[in-house]
Amino acid sequence: MKQFFLKFFTWWSGQTFGTQLWTKRYGELVGEDEQGNRYYRTRGGAIDPTLGFERRWVIYNGYAEASRIPPEWHGWIHHVVDKPPTEIDYQPREWEKPHQPNLTGTAMAYRPSGSTLASGRRPKATGDYQPWTPG
Repeated sequence: MKQFFLKFFTWWSGQTFGTQLWTKRYGELVGEDEQGNRYYRTRGGAIDPTLGFERRWVIYNGYAEASRIPPEWHGWIHHVVDKPPTEIDYQPREWEKPHQPNLTGTAMAYRPSGSTLASGRRPKATGDYQPWTPG
């Protein structure tokens, strides 16, 4: 019963009940990435008459965070490339890094030196700053 209510009312942890119905009725599984996210498009690659192109969507494995889409799938989901990585031999570039979650708003967020949140106190001025005075 709890799972039913979670699917019915929450969108941030997987798929809602409406998305599950839409996917079952109109969706076609295209592939899955290494994190377990599943990628869909309209069945048969049909063009949506309202949009003028095929619909593509992702159902996240766990928390719905857009930065969890890896580079090889990002191009396909945003209609940059026509073929998904499952149909082509995708080779990652040497500069591509593995996914790191968005830590904004958490205790692990980046806090540069000088930030009042970094250590609780702002460091004293070092003397290299001279305030501007008019005239």
